[in-house]
Amino acid sequence: MHRRLLLAALACWPAARLLAQDEAARPRQKISAAALYDALSARFPVRFALGGVLQAEISAPRLLLLPARNQLGAALRAEFNGLQLAPAQAGEMDLVFALRYEGRDRTLRARDPRILEVRWPGLPRETAQALQGVLPALARQMGDVVLHRFSDRELALPDTMGFEPQEIRVVDDGLLVLFGPKAARQ
Repeated sequence: MHRRLLLAALACWPAARLLAQDEAARPRQKISAAALYDALSARFPVRFALGGVLQAEISAPRLLLLPARNQLGAALRAEFNGLQLAPAQAGEMDLVFALRYEGRDRTLRARDPRILEVRWPGLPRETAQALQGVLPALARQMGDVVLHRFSDRELALPDTMGFEPQEIRVVDDGLLVLFGPKAARQ
């Protein structure tokens, strides 16, 4: 009887460690910076028209990995054309995103874009102030950006263990997705 109990305890030992959330034993997946850049750059160029007066084209993203803030971002080039801008005016802005996992379609998404910095050399002060007011609305119009769609194969083992993506960490060379127990569905 004691031998059966010992064998059962030894068989459950790996699962007990996972359920105890020992970070070293948690399932994880790495998403490279190159894969993130490809997903992000597929969304560009983006064109906007503002009231028929101003047209904007946002292009050429450069991926920003900000591990200290646990945020992902992009350095974007923006070009505006309109009535008051005789020659096209171009500048750059840094945009950061929060990250989330969407279980319905098994995607990792960038959401809630925020503008960190705008660099616009030679732009008149009045125009710069007007653009500062318009840019947050343009960022919100982008909506969620799908950065990664998990395949059935990627989620097969964690799914059979009762795990799902739970924590997303920005690291120097991409994203680290840590899995945790599935939330109880109502």
